[in-house]
Amino acid sequence: MRTTVTLDPDTEHLLRIAMRERNLTFKAALNDAIRQGLRGRAADAEPPFVTMAKPMRLRAGIDPGRLHDLDAALEVRRFQALNARLERERESR
Repeated sequence: MRTTVTLDPDTEHLLRIAMRERNLTFKAALNDAIRQGLRGRAADAEPPFVTMAKPMRLRAGIDPGRLHDLDAALEVRRFQALNARLERERESR
C-alpha cells in the first residue's frame, strides 16, 4: 500500500540512524519500526543478556588486551621444550 506519512524531525532522525546501523532502506526501516511499535514488547520476553564483569586480578604489567601474545609466547616455549626433548631422545638412540 502506498501512502504519504509526515514524520517529526526526531522520528526521521531515528529512522535514518536505523537505516545506517542495519543497512536498511527507508521503507524497510519504517516498516520494522512500525511492526516493532505495534507489536510491542511481550511481557514474557527474555531480558537482554548482560555480562557481569569480574576483576581479572592480573599482575602489574600484564595487559589484558595482549593476552594472546602471552599465550603465543608460552606455546613457543612448550614447542621448544618438546622439540629439545625429542632431539635428546633421538640422539640417545
